[in-house]
Amino acid sequence: MMTARRVWIWLHRWTGLTLGLLLTAAALLGALMTVLRPLDEAMHPELFRAPPAAAAGSGLAPAAEASTTPLETLRRRVAEEFGPKSTMTIRPPREPGESLRVMVRGPAWEGTLYLDPVTVAELGRRGEAEGLANLVFELHSALLLGDTGKAVLAFTALAYLALLVTGLVLWWPTTAAQWRHAFKLKLDKGTTRGLFDLHRFGGAVLGLLLAVTVASGAWMAYRPIGGWINALVGEAAPKPPKVGPDHGQRRPLDAIVADAQAAWPDGRVGFVQLGAVDTRPIRIRFKLPGEPHPNGLSSVWAHPVDGHVLARQRWDELDLAGRSTAWIYPLHAGELFGPAHRVLTGLLGLVLFGMGVTGTWLWWRRRR
Repeated sequence: MMTARRVWIWLHRWTGLTLGLLLTAAALLGALMTVLRPLDEAMHPELFRAPPAAAAGSGLAPAAEASTTPLETLRRRVAEEFGPKSTMTIRPPREPGESLRVMVRGPAWEGTLYLDPVTVAELGRRGEAEGLANLVFELHSALLLGDTGKAVLAFTALAYLALLVTGLVLWWPTTAAQWRHAFKLKLDKGTTRGLFDLHRFGGAVLGLLLAVTVASGAWMAYRPIGGWINALVGEAAPKPPKVGPDHGQRRPLDAIVADAQAAWPDGRVGFVQLGAVDTRPIRIRFKLPGEPHPNGLSSVWAHPVDGHVLARQRWDELDLAGRSTAWIYPLHAGELFGPAHRVLTGLLGLVLFGMGVTGTWLWWRRRR
């Protein structure tokens, strides 16, 4: 009959050797993301930086027209090229010299267009998983399997939390003598003993930070978790407002965004999200002063034709899951406390990867 400790060892070992290895790979990819994103921008300035002078006569539309209504020109251009069933998310420049970017999702193509923000001339385009940084992100966030991959990663992350708990139970000292040796590393006693101490030490000392990283990843990967939290506290996520009849002729998208900006003049436009048809509202996302989410979750919903405001909501007025996401996303992505936080996020990803490697090594040596 197995003792309680042997049960804990069995659970820890086989959770780590199955689901743990998948999360180990995801952790390494996450650590790489902290380096690949800025490296990608530095290596491809032709995509991420706007030209110093507008290239009149090239691109999507006459420069004179595009310079006055670039967003409306862009809306028409995407509908013509990718079809009426395509959706788009426009990311305006957030600092001088940045390009304008449009994430397109359509029946025939999904990816990002990089554009001159004045003339809307195309600087280049990439498919959703094209380029090393994009490929690593898609693998890290969804295993290239869409919503199915996100669900698998979320379940794996929750299982890894159990792995951390079992590891802590196995490490926990029960006597004064054990406590005196609990944090000692014997790296001069051979490879196997050194890796065992590093594996145990990393889980015991960094377990809480690793748990935060893993739990926030599960939250970001699987949206139903937020719904479960809301259900526990009796809250409901706000639904996009319904689009009724328009009140006049179609207004340019630039004017609709300008009206939304007038409601929050101190906010920065993060995204402009358009549905595939005129029965869905336009959502303009803002990052307001004091808002932790780097892209902003404060939203103005506008009618897609005449642009009148349908609803407006600040990030701190959202449901519990929404307010939590405002903090959890930058916490997981390493964007909450500046560059030092990004470095820490990358290091924790490497620690998670190291835990998987050392655990597998120790199992293999014991098996031999």
